[in-house]
Amino acid sequence: MIDIQQVSKWYGAFQVLTDCTTQVRKGEVVVVCGPSGSGKSTLIKCVNALEPFQQGRITVDGVAVGDPKIDINRLRSRVGMVFQHFELFPHLSIEQNLSIAQVKVLKRSSSEARTRSMALLERVGMQAHSHKFPSQLSGGQQQRVAIARALAMDPIAMLFDEPTSALDPEMVNEVLDVMVQLAREGMTMMCVTHEMGFARKVAHRVIFMDRGSIVEDCAKEEFFGNVEARSDRAQQFLSKILQH
Repeated sequence: MIDIQQVSKWYGAFQVLTDCTTQVRKGEVVVVCGPSGSGKSTLIKCVNALEPFQQGRITVDGVAVGDPKIDINRLRSRVGMVFQHFELFPHLSIEQNLSIAQVKVLKRSSSEARTRSMALLERVGMQAHSHKFPSQLSGGQQQRVAIARALAMDPIAMLFDEPTSALDPEMVNEVLDVMVQLAREGMTMMCVTHEMGFARKVAHRVIFMDRGSIVEDCAKEEFFGNVEARSDRAQQFLSKILQH
């Protein structure tokens, strides 16, 4: 579904990604972890062309992401993205947040879009809040709406960029519950997250990044269960995040 081959990226003279290669199969859940500044978020933003890359190749369901001839809006509608800070439209109601791109990009009628929006809001437990505006919701509620908004475009894959890191601890589980449900329904997912409990529960594979490179790319059982076989950097990371 997602094929990343030898992708490198620079910000000026600073190389932020170096020869990153990995694949995500249909229905697979891949968790991307690593220290801050390791290139995790940049890598997944390259997948739906939110960040350009200078070398390598990324294809999503056979479509070359770097091809200047592709319809970028169509690509992004097929690859849902959920950000750290929700990114909802503050001047639109919750229902309108879900409907607007369905009408403008997918060319659905207003009634079709509203029906789909309400069904998805019910799915994430937010149907009763459809008339509210984002500022009237908690962080966890806004993030569940953001997931529903991405799903409204009928994506073939979902990207999550630290979706719980801006939330109060009490709100983390309500977002992770929705993500777990999605994973169990077979959604193809790449998730940048420090939630190792989520990784252990639903990930098929774990990618560990450091200094712009993919250092580990293995099954979750290998990553968590055979720590001695991991790189020194990954062992150091795991010792810090798993000790509590």
